[in-house]
Amino acid sequence: MPKAAPRDLLHTRRVEVHGYKRHDGNYDIEGILIDVKSTPFENMDRGLVKPGDPIHEMWIRLTVDIELRVLDVEARNIWGPYNICGDIVPNFKRLIGLSIARGWRKKVNESLGGIQGCTHMVELLGPIATTAFQTTYHDRLRWNKELAVKEERPALINSCHAYASDSIVVKKRHPKYYTGPDA
Repeated sequence: MPKAAPRDLLHTRRVEVHGYKRHDGNYDIEGILIDVKSTPFENMDRGLVKPGDPIHEMWIRLTVDIELRVLDVEARNIWGPYNICGDIVPNFKRLIGLSIARGWRKKVNESLGGIQGCTHMVELLGPIATTAFQTTYHDRLRWNKELAVKEERPALINSCHAYASDSIVVKKRHPKYYTGPDA
């Protein structure tokens, strides 16, 4: 990246997500979001928030199966700007039963958008969903091969640009489902 103009750091947001395979065969995807300021400021509920103290510290753990269906949710609002921020955490259980697939963001927003959720925690579900795909990728690849033997279309087809049914990726990996001009 080119050198930036002279500047002062005011805010840092850290988002970190880890994917785990559980011993029961399911997967835990844990994400944490932390916001800190570089200067002190007064907060109506917390008083003086010192530089480096979190203004937001929130985490979410989704337990998913191989099909990326949400089996369980744990969420915590450790630090928020207001004492009532954590009151919304139980609503995240509404994700149980949803699948991380086409329409995920829309369903999340229907369940947790606006006053039903927390903007920052809902934002954290984006990288959590991506990490769920990455964490389960090799297992889903094997699973998709098993489905191919059963004549079922792999779930990744038409899930993104690379897996468009007319893409070179599908042509090479799943030729039976390729729909390009030379199909």
